[in-house]
Amino acid sequence: MNSTKHIAAIKGDKSMNTHRQAVTDMASYRKSAIATGVFFLITHVTSIGAVVLYGPILDHLGYITSAGSDTQVILGVLFEIILAMANIGTAVALFPVVKKWNEGIALGYAALRTLEGCIIAVGVIPLLAVVTLRHLVGTVGTDPAILTTIGNALIAFHNWTFLVGPGLVCGVNTVLMAYLMYKSRLVPRFIPILGLIGGPLVFAMNTGKMFGLYDQFPSWMGVAVIPIFAWEVSLALWLIVKSFKQSALTSEPATAATNELVSAYS
Repeated sequence: MNSTKHIAAIKGDKSMNTHRQAVTDMASYRKSAIATGVFFLITHVTSIGAVVLYGPILDHLGYITSAGSDTQVILGVLFEIILAMANIGTAVALFPVVKKWNEGIALGYAALRTLEGCIIAVGVIPLLAVVTLRHLVGTVGTDPAILTTIGNALIAFHNWTFLVGPGLVCGVNTVLMAYLMYKSRLVPRFIPILGLIGGPLVFAMNTGKMFGLYDQFPSWMGVAVIPIFAWEVSLALWLIVKSFKQSALTSEPATAATNELVSAYS
């Protein structure tokens, strides 16, 4: 009789501990969802802001010899550094959640997202070098024409990093995460479908740019970026407002728990 009560008490303690662990896990998932959504929104705010701020240096080939302040360009550089860190932040926040469905793909996403952030960070260096060259204009022994040529080459360097990082690499890592979200049902399936469409489109468009084919495309081909934009924004807003779907979170751990019980009594 005492042994029966003892076993019942142990089972009650295990059940209570399991419930507490489940509550703790759900709170952790909620924090991961909010962090992921915020990081994604930061990437869009900073990327759009950087493009606007880079107007003077990217749209004017004679920027080095022109007059004016460099503050706007340097602020754009700061935006892109924040963008690079936020990119990596999305991978860090998502990895503990999505690895339960496929750790290899989750790791691949984290690695590619980190690579994308690193390429973005590298891409700001040539723009800072252009700012430095601009300060050399008018000093003894400098030729403005040569400085302008070097500056234009550095700007081209930045443009190539933009094509490779937010273009090609982003297209691939988008497909990986969209696949995991589709498979896991952590969010409504229409959201990852946008990513599964947008990732290949962005990759194809930037591949065309790399081979000089983009100028031959009709102007309306720019809409190819809409699905990937919609994927990231809708994912961010859903995770911030709704979090991950609880039914998806509990189904996988439940399977794992069942397997543990089976092995324990076998």
